[in-house]
Amino acid sequence: MIVKADLHIHSVLSPCADLEMSPVNIVMRAAEMGLKLIAVTDHNSTLHGPLIRTLAEQHGIYCLYGAEVNTREEIHCLCLVDTEDQRQSLQAFIEQNITRIPNNPDIFGYQVVVNEHDEIIQEVDYLLHAALVKGIDEVAEFVHGIGGVFIPAHVDRPKYSVTSQLGFVPPSLSYDALEISRNTTVDAFKRNNPIKPNTQFIRNSDSHFPSQIGTSFTEYNLESLSFKCFKDSILNTGSSTVLPVI
Repeated sequence: MIVKADLHIHSVLSPCADLEMSPVNIVMRAAEMGLKLIAVTDHNSTLHGPLIRTLAEQHGIYCLYGAEVNTREEIHCLCLVDTEDQRQSLQAFIEQNITRIPNNPDIFGYQVVVNEHDEIIQEVDYLLHAALVKGIDEVAEFVHGIGGVFIPAHVDRPKYSVTSQLGFVPPSLSYDALEISRNTTVDAFKRNNPIKPNTQFIRNSDSHFPSQIGTSFTEYNLESLSFKCFKDSILNTGSSTVLPVI
């Protein structure tokens, strides 16, 4: 089956996201846009994952658990997992290693967890934008160790990307794919950045507002709507595939 996916969406938990990015609104917009596979990747947090997965299932959408982790080098990376045990492991890893800076909502924005009625049930008091004390190789190793997928985010951007922070994509970096933004093409990125042969590319919306969800996406040809088939497509280890991103 051909599956339209957006795997980089921020909820209201991310301090930079609009207050309209509640779990309910995210799922409703994803359904309107014809998405069948999504991931809510808040900055350094997975806390909205369980509710959004439950809501998404009601619309025939599969939601991966994940986070946009900020490494010690200030590189943003998509870390995607599937099971509740994996999500809890990822959450614990982040909480144990994030630099604890008190959040100032007036400056950085609110960081709230809400329920299905958009009622606030938790507020994170440390800044989720902060970097972890772990470097990118250490984050990749941890994510792979729990069976997850590791994808450096928006690698073409001039801030918070592997190329902006390091100047290149290290050939030794153990990534599963690279995410490019809507502002470039795969060919353009390859012309300016030597990378490993057969590198898989994906594109997502990096949504911070409901209207952005699904405006950039990747299509996957999956045997079934599951994390296993998604991972097979990314790793090119089965019959599921990623449709070429231009």
